Amino acid sequence: MSEPKALLVLHGKQALNDDVRLAVEERRKLGWDLAVRVTWEAGDSQRIVREALAAGYRTIIAGGGDGTLRDVAEALVLEQAEASLAILPLGTANDFSRAAGISLQPDEALALLDESPVPMDVGEVNGQIFLNMATGGFGSRVTANTSEDLKKVLGGGAYLLTGLTRFAEVSSAWGHFRGPDFEWEGDFLALGIGNGRQAGGGQLLCPHAQIDDGLLDVCIVPAPADAVATLGTLLSGGLRGLESVSISARMAWIELDAPEAIDINLDGEPTAAKELRISLRERALRVHLPPRCPLLMAHPDPVTPIDS
Repeated sequence: MSEPKALLVLHGKQALNDDVRLAVEERRKLGWDLAVRVTWEAGDSQRIVREALAAGYRTIIAGGGDGTLRDVAEALVLEQAEASLAILPLGTANDFSRAAGISLQPDEALALLDESPVPMDVGEVNGQIFLNMATGGFGSRVTANTSEDLKKVLGGGAYLLTGLTRFAEVSSAWGHFRGPDFEWEGDFLALGIGNGRQAGGGQLLCPHAQIDDGLLDVCIVPAPADAVATLGTLLSGGLRGLESVSISARMAWIELDAPEAIDINLDGEPTAAKELRISLRERALRVHLPPRCPLLMAHPDPVTPIDS
């Protein structure tokens, strides 16, 4: 019987991470043929995935933050690969991993290689893939403008602090949303369209989302007269605060039209357009997840905020 084989796509900033090195060595001692490739610049993750598939690898590990995870997942989906995806969360927010119950300890995360992969949906915005969530408005600007130095000091709390200090820049956008049995138009402050549940370092925008139900969870925060108070409630009020200021719905697809380009963040990848169609590719990716992953329909664990 041949030894199990996998390739780790490791973000360049983690190349000297001793915990990762020890976890890789432990997997090898357990009989895994585990190769490591390090990224250097934009596009490396996708190239490495294509090369790994051509070389016969059938398990790819995304080692980095939510952006690295998105890049690797997109490459696998667009290649229509049968290879499975494992996740080694090494970023600041690790929003998808936290919500999925994946350990942030490298050895424990790599231990999920022993679990059989399960199929999950992936989101798509105008042809671009996202695994976790598409966010727009104030929240996406906070994510984009949070400094790397602040992330190093505060971790996921950096996003909250940046949000609190940028209230003077709060502005709304106008959009027309429509989907199956759903239509809304008006000014909005923030938008979350989730395959997963949280974004921005632990902000639960779609607390009931599941990754294998064929549906997107939609959260729209309309722009009231007191925008600062509304965002304060959203950022600090938890689940109850979210429900008090937002419109929520669940649907297979949603379209957004706007007079000006809307900035959207796809798991760390920025994009912008006046017309957006957000949909799902059902069960398009096989992922190694914890046995009782709360994001799966088979295990609908109670919704609780995820500490950042």
